[in-house]
Amino acid sequence: MDHLPLRTPVPAHHPEPVLDVVVPVFNEETDLEQSVRRLHAHLRETFPYPFRITVADNASTDATPRIAAELAAELPETEWLRLPDKGRGRALHAAWSASRAPVLAYLDVDLSTDLTALLPLVAPLISGHSDIAIGTRLAQGARVVRGPKREVISRCYNALLRSTLAVGFSDAQCGFKAVRRDVAERLLPLVQDSEWFFDTELLVIAERAGLRIHEVPVDWVDDPDSRVDILSTALADLRGIARIGRALARGTLPTEGLRRGTADGTRDGLAGQLLRFAVVGALSTVGYVMLYAILRPPAGPQAANALALLICAVANTAANRRLTFGLRGRGGALRHQAKGLLVFLIGLTLTSGSLAALHHLAPGTARSTELAVLVAANLAATLVRFLLFRSWVFPARRRRGTGAGAE
Repeated sequence: MDHLPLRTPVPAHHPEPVLDVVVPVFNEETDLEQSVRRLHAHLRETFPYPFRITVADNASTDATPRIAAELAAELPETEWLRLPDKGRGRALHAAWSASRAPVLAYLDVDLSTDLTALLPLVAPLISGHSDIAIGTRLAQGARVVRGPKREVISRCYNALLRSTLAVGFSDAQCGFKAVRRDVAERLLPLVQDSEWFFDTELLVIAERAGLRIHEVPVDWVDDPDSRVDILSTALADLRGIARIGRALARGTLPTEGLRRGTADGTRDGLAGQLLRFAVVGALSTVGYVMLYAILRPPAGPQAANALALLICAVANTAANRRLTFGLRGRGGALRHQAKGLLVFLIGLTLTSGSLAALHHLAPGTARSTELAVLVAANLAATLVRFLLFRSWVFPARRRRGTGAGAE
């Protein structure tokens, strides 16, 4: 599958809605009208582009469909979508898939998140800076009013995500998110959950693919009338985490087609790779020499050489992964490091063999000669390392196909 195109700003004069804000609802006859009118007035007053509000009703059995239809008939920028089955994720999938707006967002109908954060949320997507934006109640600058029970549950859930799935985003469940449409078109078919875990799964896949996720600290006030079943939702989330964890362990998390292209198109060019590899290699060599000089007195020549090479090999693989071969995100990082360590063993064999040969042929040689031989052997190993990196550790077919595979 082709890469995602380069992120570009949305044109200043865009005739169609730039932003489509989806409000997923289920039996929300009490809050729906007031919340949609408040959201509509806020966007009219503060949002500088054309917009749309889409009420996504997923199988409501009260007066919610009637109220949504009346709002759509009265407010020109408002539409409604009726789905026969429940599920917030299902509602978002359907509404976002049907929209042609370049930026897609959603917020909870209770408007727990202060609407002043809406423009900061979508601005990085409109400008082309980021792929996804999320509101966070757990970052510095956020102001949150809620009971201790929900506070503990939220923090425990996000801590669980960080410890089990190694995510980098701070708040998976805040009902205040946005995504660029070109990203949503690739992401939505990959997300299996249709309920509350939808957000988490979408973010995990996006992060593993190396997409840029922007976080906005929000002011958030808990809705005391929330009808979310905490126990059933928590169990479903745990099952979702286990499913994603198995996919990561098996290397089957779908990230195909989610990498961005590059502005000059030379990411995979041999000349550009050689130049970046040479720069990384030069810095690695300097680091290696400094580490060897520091470790040589206490550890001896062989141990100092092995430790210096090991440390530099891990740093070198990480740097080449990102800078030389253009891979972003955590996806595949462990596999790449494992292969990089095998390449390191080749370098260790060359340098250690050279060191042993020097000590055999010229016992008591000067420290400067010892360093010169090691640098020469390290440079010889560099050519072998580049060839193995390009053909085996970071093969071109994987870079084109997945961008950042899963561990």
